Amino acid sequence: MKNLQLDYNAHKGASVKYPICYLAHDIDVPMNIGSFFRIADALGVEKIFLSGSSIVPPNSKIRKTSRATEQYVEYEYQPSPMHVIHYLRNLGYKIVSLEITSASIDIKEFCLGNNEKICLILGAENTGVCQELLDASDISIHIPMLGRNSSMNVANACSIATYEITKMYQNKR
Repeated sequence: MKNLQLDYNAHKGASVKYPICYLAHDIDVPMNIGSFFRIADALGVEKIFLSGSSIVPPNSKIRKTSRATEQYVEYEYQPSPMHVIHYLRNLGYKIVSLEITSASIDIKEFCLGNNEKICLILGAENTGVCQELLDASDISIHIPMLGRNSSMNVANACSIATYEITKMYQNKR
């Protein structure tokens, strides 16, 4: 059988949603916001919360990068990220910052509890997750960096972390 690339019409989405949401705070690059929507759609994230100075739809650069997934992924803008954290914590979410810190753990060491819901905090492109949000987090996780640079693009890190977390949910089935 010949290995042929499939087109968009051949894709049959599964509509699986995992109990994961993003809190994207002070994300100023619309292409990163667009990437969050595309990642969320592809990997089954239930909702995106945008806060602070984060760019919000409608925005032509978000739409282009997201490939219109901002129309399908639920999102909400809240000026204060702390309101989002309090709201989600009251709903039973574990607050997880994606950031290299003095107390962060390797994402491979992160474990999900049974029926645990996750809010993944994503920080600003240049400064990362701010101290206020780190302090409000239940845990900080990081992706091990093997090269000379100590960080990667926030959308790339988001995709890796989301993939790893959704694998954990799949393994619990």
